[in-house]
Amino acid sequence: MKDLFKRLEDKAIANKQRIILPESTEPRTMQAADKILANGVADIILIGDATEIAAKAAELGLQNIGKARIVDPNDEQANEKYAQTFYELRKKKGVTLEDARKKIKDPLYLGCLLIKHGEADGQVAGAQNTTGNVLRAAFQVLKTAPGVSAVSGAFIMLMPEGSPYGENGIMVFADCAVIPDPDAKQLAQIAVSTNETAKTLAGISPHIAMLSFSTKGSASHEKVDKVVEATKLAKEMCPELDIDGEMQADAAIVPSVAATKAPGSQVAGKANVLVFPDLGVGNIAYKLVQRIAGATAVGPVLQGLAAPVNDLSRGCSPEDIYKTILLTCNQAIARH
Repeated sequence: MKDLFKRLEDKAIANKQRIILPESTEPRTMQAADKILANGVADIILIGDATEIAAKAAELGLQNIGKARIVDPNDEQANEKYAQTFYELRKKKGVTLEDARKKIKDPLYLGCLLIKHGEADGQVAGAQNTTGNVLRAAFQVLKTAPGVSAVSGAFIMLMPEGSPYGENGIMVFADCAVIPDPDAKQLAQIAVSTNETAKTLAGISPHIAMLSFSTKGSASHEKVDKVVEATKLAKEMCPELDIDGEMQADAAIVPSVAATKAPGSQVAGKANVLVFPDLGVGNIAYKLVQRIAGATAVGPVLQGLAAPVNDLSRGCSPEDIYKTILLTCNQAIARH
């Protein structure tokens, strides 16, 4: 795990990004920001009142917060351009200019508008806000990446030392966080997005297994048909993908089982990226592997947005926030 984050940190330092932290006086967030600034990992943008931020930094004994750029959501004159942009984005949904001026006082929305204007590269929030609020602002302002309609959540799974699974003990699981019941097209997009996450963040060469309770026609069901269709669509979307399905989990990761159940498959037996057929399976699977196998789950990393926005657990630690900022920096670097 140290090697993964050291690599991500080194890359972030060498390619400094501008990361917004809209929860600017939240203590854990401020502690993470102070460390990011001290280590020269990223340029930090805090959204809030400069006096309140300075007072909170002094109370916490933080030495580096003064290096951050501060954007005041109540500076109506400076922020009028962001209100105009939000109005243009949402007027067809009935949003008036006055509505937009009120909305940009919400730091989550103002942060996404800074990214939209090219003034920042990514945003990290969720220590105070719900996942729904974090995602809603990102959807309404940034929308999805070109050719993608499905935003999903991947976990980088770091297996215990000596584990035979994954590449150097690293696997990527998706979707474990966002879409309850993806259709075949969404599942294909999840596979393509997760391929990118595996390369740019996990640092592995992705071998993608599209998981099911069937391997190569061993069972017949509409849920199997969905995975077969998703595999076909993913290959059409991205012909260079190393992907195969449908297959059961044991066929995906155990060479001896793969030889029996999926002979000739280029992926079976060596998969390091597992795409689950629905959110129930994905969420249960990553938590079981985390608890029973003792794996470390890093994420969720949000995939498919037009710019990197990542959500935190409200129970996160300053170190969790620091690591999420590293992930967000590296997602942004990959887009440049």
